[in-house]
Amino acid sequence: MAASEQDTGSNTIKDPADWTTGDEPATGAQKSYLNTLASEAHEDVPEELTKAEASERIDDLQEKTGRGR
Repeated sequence: MAASEQDTGSNTIKDPADWTTGDEPATGAQKSYLNTLASEAHEDVPEELTKAEASERIDDLQEKTGRGR
């Protein structure tokens, strides 16, 4: 399977809204990567994000910067 294809039947790919730990604070790695992406996109990132919010924001910023895809 190509990297751009996703197996929609896979249980390894979950919507962040469905994560059992999605309401926990964003991890240090998420915050670091978000800051890198936000800097490249010339955008601000809120300080207090949950894991799920951080993941969604990472996806948005990757689209804008062309990273990670």
